[in-house]
Amino acid sequence: MRVDRLGTGDDAQYRALNCLFADVFDDRESYLSDPPYDDYVARLLAMPHVVALIARDDAGTLIGGLVGYELPKLEQRRSEFYIYDLAVVENHRRRGVATALIEAMRAVARAAGGWAVFVQGDYGDDAALALYDKLGEREAVLHFDIAP
Repeated sequence: MRVDRLGTGDDAQYRALNCLFADVFDDRESYLSDPPYDDYVARLLAMPHVVALIARDDAGTLIGGLVGYELPKLEQRRSEFYIYDLAVVENHRRRGVATALIEAMRAVARAAGGWAVFVQGDYGDDAALALYDKLGEREAVLHFDIAP
């Protein structure tokens, strides 16, 4: 297995990653109904605070991905990194793919002087919660979606 960070010129791989998210999350509306233009994707992938990681098996097949963001803080000169999307295709789960993606995100955060990496876990997603418990410290927080 190999984990790579997407960057400039990786538009096609980004689009494949969005297809993977749509399939794994069963959410074609969010990931495929209104895909961004190529110039938007290129601009986003060139931004250092956007972290898009892909995992491929030994044959080169896309088997997982992670999208996260660096959040520069104002209270101190440091950043936190948020894992927004993390998915692994079903037939490759529980083989270390998600752990490898998170470890790659941790390496990105360390290289940028990051202070923390965090991820939201949802009740009922027991496999994800077990993984996050293995890698980090659980906090009880509430999440609110506020319309713009």
